[in-house]
Amino acid sequence: MNRTLYYNYIDEKLHTLAFRINSNGKLNMLHLHMHSESFYLHLLNLLYGYELENLNKSLQNVEAIDLIDHENNIIIQVSATCTKAKVESALEKPIIKKFTTYRFMFLSIAKDASNLKKSKFKNPHNISFNPASDIWDLKSILNDILQENVLVQKNVYAFIKDELGSEVDVVKLDSNLAIIINFLAKENWNDGCQSEPIHKFEIDRKISHNQLDKAKDLIEEYSLYHGKVDSKYSEFDSMGSNKSSSVLARIKREYIGAKDTGSPDEVFFSVIEVIKNKVIESANYSQIPIDELELCVDILVVDAFIRCKIMENPEGYQYAAS
Repeated sequence: MNRTLYYNYIDEKLHTLAFRINSNGKLNMLHLHMHSESFYLHLLNLLYGYELENLNKSLQNVEAIDLIDHENNIIIQVSATCTKAKVESALEKPIIKKFTTYRFMFLSIAKDASNLKKSKFKNPHNISFNPASDIWDLKSILNDILQENVLVQKNVYAFIKDELGSEVDVVKLDSNLAIIINFLAKENWNDGCQSEPIHKFEIDRKISHNQLDKAKDLIEEYSLYHGKVDSKYSEFDSMGSNKSSSVLARIKREYIGAKDTGSPDEVFFSVIEVIKNKVIESANYSQIPIDELELCVDILVVDAFIRCKIMENPEGYQYAAS
């Protein structure tokens, strides 16, 4: 197995964990956060040679500090909240005065921290803290993993496989398409959240322009979920650059390949079938009943239809943004 397969597996699993943290409600947040603290404790020790331990083992309900390394003089706050106020709140806590000879680090486990790294922070206890190097996020950790040799990547891969998931398939490859389907599969599509798109007339006009007869009912029904899919895409994009764009580009690519192969209805349904198969063939697809998979793929392709990614647009077509 080569380093690309190791890295792709690591990338997908870490992004999946972050997405779950972002997507879960308050009831599950504490459990996920506690699991993430333990997970990242071992990952950072493995990757950087630290000797981190959970400070709550010796001091209960400690504010501002989650992980501590007495050998390397490091304290780390692990947080799903990635704001300047969150960092400054930690830096001003009285307990920081006990560790002024240590280096303070902030680990964002669910959000991109690129902008936070450029900020200036109030540091009333003058603990060692350089935002550019001492604020970590998924992107910075993955970049460090990418730079490591294959032996280190193999060890990280083995740890993550034991902690988070199954063996990587050396034939199948991961896909962002499968990730978004995995998350859509967890949605309740009968919860009453459907709503008419803002520009329903434009959608109807595009259906007529493409002479879609058989697909018309499907598009009209699942266009009601456009806002919900848009919300999921926004959460997905918070996990890294080009996430939703890559999914939509894949759907468009399949449409371009199929557009001259039959009638408009045949092309539309062939795109659905190809996307369904792409998901099934992905290494990171979590298997669900076929009818549930087809529902999620139908909703995703109808959303791509609204977003101008498949079928031809009538003149002056207004993208029906949610």
